[in-house]
Amino acid sequence: MADRYAVILAAGKGTRMKSPRAKVLHEVGGRSMLAWSVALSQALGCRRAVVVAGPDASDVQAAAGRLVGADNVCIQHEQKGTADAVRAAEPLLGDIDGDLIVLYADTPLIPVEAGRSAFAEVASGASVCVLGFKAEDPGRYGRLILGEAGELEAIVEANDASPEALQIDFCNSGVMAGPARLMFDLLRDVRNDNAKGEYYLTDIVALARSRGLRASAARCRESDVLGVNSQAELAKAEAVFQTGMRERAMTDGATLRAPETVWFSFDTRLASGVTVEPNVVFGPGVSVGEGAHIRSFSHIEGAHVGAGAQVGPFARLRPGADIGADAHVGNFVEVKNVRLGEGAKANHLAYLGDGDVGAGANIGAGVIFCNYDGYFKYRTIVGAGAFVGSNASLVAPVTIAPGAYVGSGSVITDDVSENALALGRGRQAEKAGWAATFRSGQAALRASGRKPEGAL
Repeated sequence: MADRYAVILAAGKGTRMKSPRAKVLHEVGGRSMLAWSVALSQALGCRRAVVVAGPDASDVQAAAGRLVGADNVCIQHEQKGTADAVRAAEPLLGDIDGDLIVLYADTPLIPVEAGRSAFAEVASGASVCVLGFKAEDPGRYGRLILGEAGELEAIVEANDASPEALQIDFCNSGVMAGPARLMFDLLRDVRNDNAKGEYYLTDIVALARSRGLRASAARCRESDVLGVNSQAELAKAEAVFQTGMRERAMTDGATLRAPETVWFSFDTRLASGVTVEPNVVFGPGVSVGEGAHIRSFSHIEGAHVGAGAQVGPFARLRPGADIGADAHVGNFVEVKNVRLGEGAKANHLAYLGDGDVGAGANIGAGVIFCNYDGYFKYRTIVGAGAFVGSNASLVAPVTIAPGAYVGSGSVITDDVSENALALGRGRQAEKAGWAATFRSGQAALRASGRKPEGAL
């Protein structure tokens, strides 16, 4: 198999979508559209991916540098069309031996299989392969003109198409593959004699044919190559992505009680037997083990939930949360950068930040890990089998040893030894009869029409 390379175009017109953020940096499934294209190039086995950015898009250039390395970012200095954009990558890729695929950073949902099919056509002898789809509304798309044997004869842009060509519903996605040296050679002959005065990448099909070379078209679904040029189209791409993820999760054995209300990220992993109740959001970096139960209105990001664990309802797991097998995280509990050991429980109204909770430990309602002093963060360690009573504040750094008890309402600032009881609160006092005296005095004052000083 020939080495593979990718050019990712991120310098198109209309790159902001009426937003301060560049179009290609908007996210689908928790990942930027640019990152989707880079990930596709990696999944296709490309040895190198080059991103073509605009001269004024410093944010895109910076993001691309983080994804592919600054040496693999080049600039299209003038917006003169797709052929000109690909030519901007020639100094980096023009002399390589291998096959090249052109991807678009505003087309995030292309499946790996579609890219492989394009490379397969090139491997079988096509000089150029275009990824095409059957469009429900061909309207603005370029049309793929096929010969009697199914070979690709030409691509006609909608603005330049005849009435007959406009009746064709097999359309151009823009994605194109071919031998790298040949593609750059063909690009040198592209002219801008069209309605827009631009250099069209699509013209290399006709140029290849004029040399007696074979061109072909690989097929994919329209939803695979959905381009994003507006906020409405971004929402449509998100909907397509979410539908696919929900179907995949259920196919793999997860139960989604109301699938349309569960939101996934690009890397969400649910094991078989997982149950997800309505209105759950999975941010990036989440894995959930077999048989776990995620209850309604929970938000989970950057976290692992172990087999058989229960989370929610109304729970929040932040990055670094590691919920052990059969552990419980209940309603209005927030966990950040804490490992909750096997069978441990924090069932109500608690904040656990930066620490470790041992197996079988119990964290009562209203417990707070006081992890931040305004400048630095510190860890709280709760040992296996320990019991932390309701409304306790554990001021980090602090360790509650295995088997220890912390009394309700305590503020704990020192380590607690194994199997000890720690109390950090004022001693209770009782004044007999005080309440009756208070009530009668206040009632008499009100009956007189007077008020205590400062009363409203």
